[in-house]
Amino acid sequence: MRRLDNIDLRLLRVFVVLAEEGGFHDAQIALNLSQSTLSTHLAALERKLGGQLCERGRAGFRLTPFGEATLAAAKRLFEDVDAFHGRIGRDQRRLVGRLRVGIVDGVVTNPQLGLQTALACYMDYASEVFVDLELGTPLVLERALMDGARDVVVGPFSQKVPGISYIPLHREPQALYCGQGHPLFELPAREIGHARIEEALFSVRRYRHLDDLYRVNHPRASGAVVQMEAQVMMILSGRFIGYLPRHIGEDWVARGRMRVLRPESYGFDSVHFAATRRLKGEQPLVDAFIRELKAQAKAASAEPPAESAGESPPDQASL
Repeated sequence: MRRLDNIDLRLLRVFVVLAEEGGFHDAQIALNLSQSTLSTHLAALERKLGGQLCERGRAGFRLTPFGEATLAAAKRLFEDVDAFHGRIGRDQRRLVGRLRVGIVDGVVTNPQLGLQTALACYMDYASEVFVDLELGTPLVLERALMDGARDVVVGPFSQKVPGISYIPLHREPQALYCGQGHPLFELPAREIGHARIEEALFSVRRYRHLDDLYRVNHPRASGAVVQMEAQVMMILSGRFIGYLPRHIGEDWVARGRMRVLRPESYGFDSVHFAATRRLKGEQPLVDAFIRELKAQAKAASAEPPAESAGESPPDQASL
């Protein structure tokens, strides 16, 4: 095998995306390349490396053992390349390279986790950094971090994984909601006892491993979601109750479309962390970004809280 050059590095990056996407279809979208171009790049890389990287055909896409080894080596190579850019940039007092961020969905309206504000401050002095932002569930994000696919991830991680550093950012209030048209929506607060909650259809957030059910001692789940927007849809259907972060739910309460159910009994706080791998040496891109996340969370927490819409819908406040 000849020594790698710049063209080979580009082919390796194409191969890594192809492997991570699990085939040509999704890789076409991720790379904005046609399948024929991807096939040409893959064949060129296989000739250069001297072995078959994957099996493709009617049976589907699958990496060969040589492909698995190449993928692992390529990921390590690109980590070293990114670290090199980081070290050079640090010596020149510049931030240069690629920052791969992962975050849970449904946080754009959360001032403490307003990633857009942290990004704005970060890019003011790190304009040469390429930011790769991806949404995912806490479990998927932690796995991507461990696999080296993400540099820093943000979310409500409940189980601490060895080899990962968790930096607490803030506590996100959660509440139990029902939507307009649900039997509990117009019911006086004093009549909403535990028996009524147990009778309601419950939509759980799948990544919380049924913790939502345990918090209200509900007997069963009647629906499940992954994204917060999906949970909003379930609750707005008027058929399910379920948990939402209050910064999402309170907007719907203000519109008269949702109602908080017994916040004094069922409300709780979910701790959000910034997580990164414990790597040897400095991570200037990651460290600077985490500083901005912490500064944003601290600044937003110091602001006076917005007036809550309350537990009851406006026309029920006197009940």
